[in-house]
Amino acid sequence: MKNKKALFLIPYYLWILLFVILPILLIAWYALTDSNNHFTLNNFVQFFKNGTFLRMMFNSFWYAFLITLLTLVISYPAAYFLTKVKNQQLWLLLIILPTWINLLLKAYAFIGILGNDGLVNKFLHLFGIGPVNLLFTDFAFIFVATYIEIPFMILPIYNAIKEINPAVIQASEDLGASHFQTFYYVLWPLSKPGVESGVQAIFIPSLSLFMLTRLIGGNRVITLGTAIEEYFMTTMNWNMGATIGVILIILMIIVMLLTGSKRKKKRVNL
Repeated sequence: MKNKKALFLIPYYLWILLFVILPILLIAWYALTDSNNHFTLNNFVQFFKNGTFLRMMFNSFWYAFLITLLTLVISYPAAYFLTKVKNQQLWLLLIILPTWINLLLKAYAFIGILGNDGLVNKFLHLFGIGPVNLLFTDFAFIFVATYIEIPFMILPIYNAIKEINPAVIQASEDLGASHFQTFYYVLWPLSKPGVESGVQAIFIPSLSLFMLTRLIGGNRVITLGTAIEEYFMTTMNWNMGATIGVILIILMIIVMLLTGSKRKKKRVNL
């Protein structure tokens, strides 16, 4: 019986080996070597000595933070009210539906909406305003990224709130707690695991965005993701591109460990 179970695990282990472990090892190899395949740490030294790379890292964190924060502010009340309405499955389907559309198609759709001849500027033109330069700005990049990421924040928060026993909320109100007190002391702590899952699902991918930074933000939005694309596709300096990739992977692991450690502490306390 155990041998049969082990056979079912073989495809899983092969997938992890071929598409996770080996690519990471390959990236690490390029990061720790020079163009002549000689071992060196100069790539990492250059990264931390160069102010441009440090600004890119700061920009990546800043944009990821803003996107995550805006997504959370929009998604939490949406998820809460979603648990109260009828036909919840239909509303969930409408929320999930945009995720079925290819990211590139959505990016080009927003180029048409936010461009100088787009729908937004045509609407503003009715009031004698415009054309307003919306495309290739920080605002456009953050707005589009937030829109695309919202479903991945709503779903885990919705599931967390849905699992809360309504009697607990009712008991808080019966004991005289205000709506804010009920939210702060009851609803928020009980739904926090969903919030943490959503933050993890948004913040980590947002660190490495590069397609939206090019198509929506233009050359004004520079992050580690765009730097990796530049070094691999334009300058062909794979060693430096891999170095940035390794640093980005380490940053993502740190974020995962920080959020994961909090969950473990909560389980121990419980």
